[in-house]
Amino acid sequence: MIKAAIFDFNGTLFFDTEKHQQAWRLYGEQLLGRPVTENEFQTSMLGRNNTLILTFLLGRQPTPHEVLKMGGEKEAKYRELCLKDPDNFHLAPGAEEFLTSLSKASIPMTIATSSDRENLDFYFRSFDLNRWFQKENCIYEDGSFPGKPAPDIYLRAAQKLGIPPKDCTVFEDALSGIRSAQSAGIGKIIAVASSAPPVFFKESGAYKVISDYTCIDLHETINNAQK
Repeated sequence: MIKAAIFDFNGTLFFDTEKHQQAWRLYGEQLLGRPVTENEFQTSMLGRNNTLILTFLLGRQPTPHEVLKMGGEKEAKYRELCLKDPDNFHLAPGAEEFLTSLSKASIPMTIATSSDRENLDFYFRSFDLNRWFQKENCIYEDGSFPGKPAPDIYLRAAQKLGIPPKDCTVFEDALSGIRSAQSAGIGKIIAVASSAPPVFFKESGAYKVISDYTCIDLHETINNAQK
């Protein structure tokens, strides 16, 4: 059975890839002099923290001041875009029911996100995440560890839950996040195909690919995810 569940957030519990894309285009077009391509977004930006994304866009390591200023402006625009689209400002289909079922089964859960603390607070307020998660156990981008695909974020998440990585199941929507979980020794990885077709994850090594949480049979997931 699943002993612990670790969720990436953006594109995994909240299907917001389009909003991040819109916000990053403001900087991509300015810094690259052209729009960011879909391939660039999927392979060099999706699932990564602002420092790594800005390194890609700038073609060099950004200064701490640049990360703070440019990343902050991008995230403020992203939050504005979310609030301006209330019809799509909700958790992924089936997520609430799935999280509630895991909670009732007393399965420890946490979030491991490349978002910063301001965005994490925004999500907790907007989606009432306290119903399922303890904010103090969530791992977010604070500049103290390398971003995905490095394993640190998932190692820290497992440590917060007190569960060995091999006994954790991670839910991820990005190849960089899947590589991060694999490097951390996570037992099972479920890919969430929210912004790319399922075939995109064919060679990723994910245990299973889902389009959203309505695809999951809770009994099967709990009992079979770590077989």
